[in-house]
Amino acid sequence: MANIKSAKKRVLIAEANRQRNVAFKSSIKTAIKKTLELAGGKDKEALNTSLSKVYQLCDKAVVKGILHKNTAARKKSRLALAIKKLTEK
Repeated sequence: MANIKSAKKRVLIAEANRQRNVAFKSSIKTAIKKTLELAGGKDKEALNTSLSKVYQLCDKAVVKGILHKNTAARKKSRLALAIKKLTEK
């Protein structure tokens, strides 16, 4: 543990940021799972809305520095491929 007061503050801030980032990443994973569930169904409008929400969350994570831009692009691409496979059946 740090001895300097400002270093102690930075440790607390870093932990708060880490928890916020973990929560945001978790919300992306949850949205992806919900989108994949909708892909198996017949409701195309709900699927498109959900897909748009996932894309929005990924882009927002890039802007906030939570995800790298290539990571977000990979998540979006893999989700699109998975939806395409599920809807073709």
